[in-house]
Amino acid sequence: MNEPSLPQIPEEEIEISFSRSSGPGGQHVNKSSTKALAIWNVSSSTAFTPEQKERIIAKHGSEILQASNQETRSQLENRKRAIQKLNKMVQQALEVEKDRIPTQATFASRIKRLFKKKIHSEIKKLRKKPDIDEFAD
Repeated sequence: MNEPSLPQIPEEEIEISFSRSSGPGGQHVNKSSTKALAIWNVSSSTAFTPEQKERIIAKHGSEILQASNQETRSQLENRKRAIQKLNKMVQQALEVEKDRIPTQATFASRIKRLFKKKIHSEIKKLRKKPDIDEFAD
């Protein structure tokens, strides 16, 4: 029951831009643009069927997906990781969730629930002020 592998986004459809990374890094960080931003337009893609595109747009709420990465000092590595993030977002959107098969509660679980309910009821009763009329007899 192995699912066929889901398609990857073709690299020519992904627009990559670079900017300066935030955070520590000394003087090097002020000069180099290593943060990678990968942008992909879902609706103009040729690698996916219209149904797959619909699922991706419905899952992420936008026709344009973006993923950025600034974890490393290497522009090339950040670019690769941003593309991986984008592909992972698409893979998750295309995964088909299994239908839940409803089951009945077991006898033991029903007894346990009723027992807890009884204990909770007793705790709440103990919080009340005592009824004075009850002791008047």
